[in-house]
Amino acid sequence: MRDPAKWKQTYVNELTTLMKESPVIGIVRVSGIPGPQIQKMRSNLQGKANLVVAKNNLIERALKEVAGDKKGIDALIDQIDGQCALITTDMNPFKLYKNLEATKTAAPAKGGEKAPDDIEIKAGDTPFKPGPIVGDFQKAGIPAAIEGGKVVIKKTKLLVKEGDPIPPEVAMMLTKLDIFPLTVGMDMGAVYEAGTVFKKDVLAIDEEAFMGNMNYVISSSFNLATFISYTTPLTIRPLLSKAQMDAMSLALNAGVANKDTIEMLLALATGKMMSLASQVPDALDDDLKSRISSAPVAAAPVAEAVSDDDKKPEEDEEEEVSEDDAAAGLGALFG
Repeated sequence: MRDPAKWKQTYVNELTTLMKESPVIGIVRVSGIPGPQIQKMRSNLQGKANLVVAKNNLIERALKEVAGDKKGIDALIDQIDGQCALITTDMNPFKLYKNLEATKTAAPAKGGEKAPDDIEIKAGDTPFKPGPIVGDFQKAGIPAAIEGGKVVIKKTKLLVKEGDPIPPEVAMMLTKLDIFPLTVGMDMGAVYEAGTVFKKDVLAIDEEAFMGNMNYVISSSFNLATFISYTTPLTIRPLLSKAQMDAMSLALNAGVANKDTIEMLLALATGKMMSLASQVPDALDDDLKSRISSAPVAAAPVAEAVSDDDKKPEEDEEEEVSEDDAAAGLGALFG
């Protein structure tokens, strides 16, 4: 068996050295990209990543040789399909994928390419004047006609289904309508980093949805930690605030008087007094009647803030006390 050409072994050694020195290695497909555009893409990646276009068998041989130093990298061999290139970088795989996607541009179809998505033509006006172009439209299966001195598309129509080849006559008319159904750019196959191979379906994440999910997880975790009183630097302030509010509520319900609760307790007592006094208006003196009539409407809800258990004994007690006894009691309270 003949030894491989010296230049091939030299090239494989260069690829192997490049991969050994780089933490992140990827396989990208460059089929259908004109040479000038590849050079432009390589220029855009300068300082961020190295792009090397090589024959598939040389890339495969280099991957096998470097597999002894980078466990699992030979899984990239399965991604070699069509015209490929090797990309090496220090960049995070997800950031690398995003950068490559940003280099893609819309391109016109020439005919024969598979439609990446359904190609649909919308009804409406066109920029063309009446002439032979109407026949070109109709030949491509586009329902065109002349109306009001211009060419219009009569109705919306699906021209090519996703995955079907684009007919040349359709491709020509799409280009005339400035409809570019193809996307030209490097297509990431997979990326290797630290023993893991990330395929395209993993790398292509919806950042907005991802951040929304992250925010939801953070919020839910924070709420759970607060609910179970799990102290951390992030939860200690809300927990202390909640403890203070709970202590204040307990003190108010228990009638514990101190410098923090006295004003609220007096306000609650006043509300109860005004509510009780309003039940026996005939037994009140003029001063108290005046105070009740001028009391703000909000006084009643203050009394309602007290629990039903606190309120029921007063109602029962009120039913058992005569009006004379009530008047005497109120007189003692208010002079």
